Amino acid sequence: MNFPFYIARRYTVSFSKSTAINIITGIAALGIVVSAMALFVVLSVFSGLRTFSLSFANDTDPDLKAFPVEGKSFFVSETQEKQLATSKTIALYSKVIEERVLFSFSEKQEVAFLKGVDVNFQKVNPFEKKIYAGEWLQPGTSQVVIGYGITHKLSMGLFDFNNALEVFVPKPGKGPIENPEEAFNESYLTPIGIYAINDDLDKKYVFADLPLAQELLQYQPNQVSAMEFKLKPNASENEAVAEIEKIFNNKITVKTRTALNDSLHKMLNTENIAIYLIFTLVIIIALFNLVGALIMMILDKKGNLKTLFNLGAEIRHLRRIFLLQGSLLTFFGGFLGLILGILFVVLQQKFALIMITPSMAYPIEFEIFNVIIVMGTIILLGFLASWIASSRVSKNLLD
Repeated sequence: MNFPFYIARRYTVSFSKSTAINIITGIAALGIVVSAMALFVVLSVFSGLRTFSLSFANDTDPDLKAFPVEGKSFFVSETQEKQLATSKTIALYSKVIEERVLFSFSEKQEVAFLKGVDVNFQKVNPFEKKIYAGEWLQPGTSQVVIGYGITHKLSMGLFDFNNALEVFVPKPGKGPIENPEEAFNESYLTPIGIYAINDDLDKKYVFADLPLAQELLQYQPNQVSAMEFKLKPNASENEAVAEIEKIFNNKITVKTRTALNDSLHKMLNTENIAIYLIFTLVIIIALFNLVGALIMMILDKKGNLKTLFNLGAEIRHLRRIFLLQGSLLTFFGGFLGLILGILFVVLQQKFALIMITPSMAYPIEFEIFNVIIVMGTIILLGFLASWIASSRVSKNLLD
């Protein structure tokens, strides 16, 4: 057996004759356990919050979405629709129109997006699951589904027959407007449903039938502003994107769900890195105790080290004793902290120990990647701390 490892193992599991050293070593080990547990729990909590935040996007955004490369709209031919219907990667597609317009109700106005959708929209994007009140609109009608935030700003509800919801869409064209009354296409809408997702989306959209939106914007029947796609199971996003771009002769740009929420992903990634760095700093501070404990152990075992040196042990072997001792202490402390962290995560998932609201538990998620990150960080920093402390063993110290 490698004698530095044998001695390091004995030093790790046995108590020193000095009570002070035992106390400092215990504090160092406890600090490693607590910091490892804290890092894992915080990363797991952030994973849960990340999944919770992205769930809104997953529920409202399609797998892929196509936009025109130039302008605000593009045309979809029958040939292109047939090619999409026989695609190997695309299960369904939906034609949509999105335009910022003015809504008026009972002398109150609000600017929001009018989103015209076809009959396939519910199959591509199961938005009806987010209906807060009422029901989803029927094709071929003037019915609309409105966000909860818009209804709040307009002080409106469903089935209000005394007041009408009006929409005003600027007419396309150039030159000065001679008659303001003729500058807008307008229509009366029938609110049939209210959706509720989050504060931003609830203030953004009013869903209407696609032909109605095309009529208001003076679009042709095959003219749309975007197309949304649902992929077949196990279909490759890259293959689907390439196929769609080929069908439309590269006159459109296709974005994945991640690209559609690029700013959200960047924000979450930045927060994740910041949290990791902050708690890594906590681990570094905790490892200062380990450095101090190892240095005191070196001084306490100075006589034993001198004996080993006189018996033929080299300085590098003596340094390796304390390098291994610190590394073992860090590994087992990190492992114990990780076990406690996993236990807490499992208990939170099963029994909802901490609640955000009376009906909603604090989101937390177990990920193997977080286990690897925590153990990797603990082992690396523990090795560096042990190396710093073990470097104090020198020939001058033993003389």
